[in-house]
Amino acid sequence: MTQHFLTLLDVDASDLKKIIQRAIELKTMQKAGKAYAPFAGRVLGMIFDKASTRTRVSFETAMAHFGGHAIFLSPRDTQLGRGEPVEDSARVLSSMVDAVMIRTFSHELVERFAEYSSVPVINALTDIYHPCQLLADVQAYTEQRGDISGRTVAWIGDGNNMCHSYINAARQFDFKLNIATPPGYEPDAAIVAAAGDRIKLSHSPQEAASGADLITTDVWASMGQEEEQKKREQDFAGFEVNQALMALANKDAVFTHCLPAHRGEEVSAEVIDGAQSITWVAAENRLHSQKALLEYLLNS
Repeated sequence: MTQHFLTLLDVDASDLKKIIQRAIELKTMQKAGKAYAPFAGRVLGMIFDKASTRTRVSFETAMAHFGGHAIFLSPRDTQLGRGEPVEDSARVLSSMVDAVMIRTFSHELVERFAEYSSVPVINALTDIYHPCQLLADVQAYTEQRGDISGRTVAWIGDGNNMCHSYINAARQFDFKLNIATPPGYEPDAAIVAAAGDRIKLSHSPQEAASGADLITTDVWASMGQEEEQKKREQDFAGFEVNQALMALANKDAVFTHCLPAHRGEEVSAEVIDGAQSITWVAAENRLHSQKALLEYLLNS
């Protein structure tokens, strides 16, 4: 059976931890200039319905470092879900490449593609989940503070795809997650319920941040929600992660953001650019954690 990575729940918790440790090893190897190219002749197909900077560069670089190749397919380059059924695209593309990475809106589309794909499919972001970013975030926390198991994470802001992936991460990596959203912006109730008592919901950023080891957030209006920007700015007033909020967390707490960030909205410049921020470590780790993920999937 083909191993896919559509959410963090697709991979056993023990294997996820091995992927994190392998990502740290691969990062050390690359920094030391040690060549490692196990995937000569292997090809990753990259399907983008949503624009991206970090996702495209990290996956392309990963395949280049591994001695393989990546093919970039924009909406102009494919008929996925438009002129051709998703099932047909999956059958044909997976007969030509060794893995497929998809960044799109509909999570159902990725699930359907994976169902008919004969090679591993990676969810590089949908409207419901963004599991690749969680690998990078957990790697960054592990490098800076050690094992995230048993720690407390605070999610401040929209109950969006990143929030959902943090909920799944709480289950898989065994940490507590305090979520603070404005009323009406709570995460999916079924995803929350499945995580049980690991999750604590509130409408108070201060309550969520209290005693946290890691505080994280995302933009208030995600891609495709730009027309809601003004209303969201009003609804999210008081939800900026700033120094006053960080002061409520544990003394050695850190901050991260999946990027792009809007300073002065969901996070202050002092926090994201300050000493507690591991945002840039996590951003770089998209490369290393995805290399470990590709290695895991292609060797499964």
